[in-house]
Formats: sequence, C-alpha cells, structure tokens
Amino acid sequence: MNTISVRGIQVRGGAAGDIEDTVVKENTFSLYLNGVFFSGMVASNDHLEELGAGFVICQGLSDRVNRVVVKGSDIFVDAPIEGIPVQEIISTGAIGVRKPFHPVKSSLSLDIADIYRITDEIETETWRKTGGVHCSVLFHTHDLLVKANDLGRHNTVDKVVGHAVLMGIDRSMCILGCTGRQPRDMVTKAAHAGIPVIVSRAATTQQGIETAKKAGITLICFSRGDRFTVYTHPERVTDLGVRSRHGA
Repeated sequence: MNTISVRGIQVRGGAAGDIEDTVVKENTFSLYLNGVFFSGMVASNDHLEELGAGFVICQGLSDRVNRVVVKGSDIFVDAPIEGIPVQEIISTGAIGVRKPFHPVKSSLSLDIADIYRITDEIETETWRKTGGVHCSVLFHTHDLLVKANDLGRHNTVDKVVGHAVLMGIDRSMCILGCTGRQPRDMVTKAAHAGIPVIVSRAATTQQGIETAKKAGITLICFSRGDRFTVYTHPERVTDLGVRSRHGA
C-alpha cells in the first residue's frame, strides 16, 4: 500500500496545531481483457494481478481466468468470454452490465463467535493510520486467507476474490468480510464469485437485501463490537436459534 506523509493544520477543542498526516496515494491503471482495452481503474498500487482476476469474475464477465499479467500500470487479463465479444461490450457501453448470477450453493456454516472473529480481522494498519481506504478479507472455511486495502470498496472485493481465483480456492466455502456498504452491486459481486456469506461493518440497502435473498447469500451487516444484524439466510449461522423463514 502506497502512503505519503503530508503537513496539515489540525484543530482540536478549538485550538489549531501543525501535524504530519499519512494519506493514501491514488493510482490509475488500464485493464485489458483478452488484449483489448476494457476500462480505466483508479486503485491502490498492490494486489494488481488479483484485482484484474477478481474484476472479471465479480463483474460476471467470465467464470474463470486463464492468466493475469501486470506491466507497469497495465493489467492484462486472459479469460474466456462467452456471448458478447469484448469489443461489443465496450462499444455498447455495457461495461457495468453483468450476466445473471446463479444462486450460491454451499454447505458452509458458521456461528456467532466466527462472526465476531471475522469482524475483528476487517482492518489493516493502513486502514487504521489513514482512514482513507476500505478493507476486505476473505476466510476459507474458518481460516483467514487474505486481506486487501484499496481506495474503493469494490476494488477490495475484487482483490480478495482474485486471490482465491488465482490460487484455485473453493469459493463456495469462503466468507467475505468488508468495511464498505452492501448495496445491490456489491452483493452481486459476491454472487458471481459464488461466495455464500458476507460480513460487513457497514449498512446494506433494500436492493442489497433482495439480491442476497435471491442469490442464496447470508448477508450480515452493522457488525461492530458485539453486535451484528443478519438480514438473509440466517440458517447458516448455527447458534441463532432461527430457521430460514427470514431469508430463504
């Protein structure tokens, strides 16, 4: 993670004083899909191979990635694209259009203690120092697999999912933890990735909840301290004492 020290004037209790502050550098990258320029990306300068792989999977552009190569500020992703050719996706302005996701199927379960432990891991030193990045984590079964920071919450999800893609990890046994809100587009990313559980420190939306219901995802938000809210498919949380009537 690239950070830089800057000078500023901080006011506390009405009194002003000079400070040295740590802020995050902003970088721009170009994503090429099968050799064709696809999109510009504003992101933090780390986990770039994972970012490319995860973007293609989470946007529903492909079900698998063959290869990712990073050259300077260019990210080249090789992936099988079915249906609309890459050039047509770009020419029609359909970069954000995703194919329909399939409902997530998974035998994964977790308990309240697991959710507390996952929530505790949804932070990094850069997140604590700058307050200028989002953070995502990915657990495989009940073990922490990877963490990622980025300026954008979407990018953090792409990065941790991309790590699982490149490592050949079974994503149906993964749990995604995030600092960011979970509206429809964020939940859809997890659905395309085949991840059955989302734990977020932040809020969701009505469309986020509806999407999680349809996708078969257990959506847990406002996970802070000793509290959290389960909005969909609570049956995966074994010690809640409830059945699937709220989210099946």
